[in-house]
Amino acid sequence: MAFTAPSIPSAGSTTGSESSRYTYYPLALSVMTAVFFMWGFLTCLNDILIPHLKAVFELNYAQAMLVQFTFFGAYFLMSLPAGRVVAHLGYKKSIVTGLIIAGIGAVGFWPAAGLRLYPAFLGALFVLATGITLLQVAANPYVALLGPEKTSSSRLTLAQALNSFGTFLAPWFGSLLILSTQVKSTTEIAGLSATQQMLYRTQEAQSVQMPYIGLAVVLVLLAVFVWVFRMPSLEESTEKADSSKHNLLDALRYPHVLFGVLGIFFYVGAEVSIGSFMVNYLSQPSIGHMSEQQAAHYVSLYWGGAMVGRFLGSWLLAKLSPRKLLAMFATINIVLLLTTMSSSGVTAMYSIVAIGLFNSIMFPTIFALGIERMGPLTGKASSLLIMAIVGGALVPYLQGVLADNIGIQHAFVLPLLCYGYIVFYGISGSKIRNAPVHTE
Repeated sequence: MAFTAPSIPSAGSTTGSESSRYTYYPLALSVMTAVFFMWGFLTCLNDILIPHLKAVFELNYAQAMLVQFTFFGAYFLMSLPAGRVVAHLGYKKSIVTGLIIAGIGAVGFWPAAGLRLYPAFLGALFVLATGITLLQVAANPYVALLGPEKTSSSRLTLAQALNSFGTFLAPWFGSLLILSTQVKSTTEIAGLSATQQMLYRTQEAQSVQMPYIGLAVVLVLLAVFVWVFRMPSLEESTEKADSSKHNLLDALRYPHVLFGVLGIFFYVGAEVSIGSFMVNYLSQPSIGHMSEQQAAHYVSLYWGGAMVGRFLGSWLLAKLSPRKLLAMFATINIVLLLTTMSSSGVTAMYSIVAIGLFNSIMFPTIFALGIERMGPLTGKASSLLIMAIVGGALVPYLQGVLADNIGIQHAFVLPLLCYGYIVFYGISGSKIRNAPVHTE
């Protein structure tokens, strides 16, 4: 069964929810940028949490990557339930619910740090990631649909630029607070007096507890703000509008969706892997020869490059083919990874940091191309694309296994292969062979 596209009204049209889309979308887009900022901040804070927990619990690389495995694994497990929540509640209420769930997860860091239990940290991370999954399932398609279809990639890239501002600030914030306490080994702790041990453990716990409690408060306040703000509902693009009741996997019958799901999987896997390993990588004597706290500042530059690239990319995508730009940026990242893998010192250090700049447009562009012309199947395609963020769970873990066996520098071959797939998606995989919505 073919679906008919909801008509896009002219700027002067005053009919129904589509009129409110154009009347209110600049203000609604401004509100959504705050949501994008928060989940970017929370996601990237994992890059600082990983070396901290690795030192506290004396983990190897694969064990430390369970942080990302748990966090991004929630996307795979919770995307389908999140899609149903969005279908039932609509975009706005789902965004509010996602913020509150993420706040509850952030509160969970207080007992986890107090008990000093690694599984408790992973449990809190899972709840936090569940909230962010709901935000992603609701907010990404909402922004993509909140205006003319031809500028959806540009608009989503602009919103993702604010997401990157959060990822830029998080490592700096985390280095000042989470990495402020010098972690001691089990042997060093045993050599302290009972009073010194108690004082040390309190300081170590508070270095994690206080930042996440503060973030929980911000998340709840943001939920209240979104709740009271008037925003277009865009119900014609939710599952409520799909009278045929297709199942989720029906969206995979469209090649640009199927290839887009794989594109998100490999992109997020590569981006998260590089960010997750950067602190440990740059602190290597042959690379940056610096402390973990100093290395965290370069992680900020990595994510800051993505922020700058998204602002520039939003402008470029309004003028150039998003498919060609995607393939070109992925090719550049392959060259940068080859450079960092075959060099040392300053060259290796800055070539990996520069990857952030060219990561910039990838997620929003792949996402927008993946839901293009999907009409009432947009929600189903969106859920599948968000599920694919599980790449951020699997690829870093596999790179951790490689790092434990062949060294951290050579393990970057895995994200290199991921960018190779993105070149394919930009050149061929994203082309629309068939779609529910047909244009004249």
